[in-house]
This record gives sequence, C-alpha cells and structure tokens, in this order.
Amino acid sequence: MKFDEYLSEKKIDSAKYKHAEPAQYEEFLKIFDQMHPESFTQQKLFLINKIRRAYLLEENVDTKKVVAPKAMRPKIKPLKPKTS
Repeated sequence: MKFDEYLSEKKIDSAKYKHAEPAQYEEFLKIFDQMHPESFTQQKLFLINKIRRAYLLEENVDTKKVVAPKAMRPKIKPLKPKTS
C-alpha cells in the first residue's frame, strides 16, 4: 500500500495535505514506508484525526454506497384448524 492510498482510505486529501504541510508529509511518508499501515495508524492516531479534520477528502456522489430500502415482510396468517 502506498502512502497516498493510505491517506485516501483515511479520508484525507493527500494533495491538499502535501501542499499545505510538505515537511510533515515527507516525514510521515518516510515513517510509513518503514512500518505496517496498522502500526502507523496506532502510532499516529491522534495526528491522523487532526489532519483528517483539516484536509477532509471530498467524496464523489458516484462513490457513495446506495442503500436499498427495506422490503416489506409478508404477513403470515395462522392456519385455522379443520373441523369435521
């Protein structure tokens, strides 16, 4: 996984972040290349949340999940006992 993919997964706009804070971006890139993404997340969790709030990735309408409306359940009527 590349750092830009990781940032988009965390809903961070990598282009805006790289342009606004190039020194921190390069530092995080070097650290990210040396460890597993989950370890990076655990180590930089509070900073990632702060960065996400500052450089939130705008989602396209096409990429949002479409949720189907809930289907109506059929009503089941109990059987009447046969009387002979």
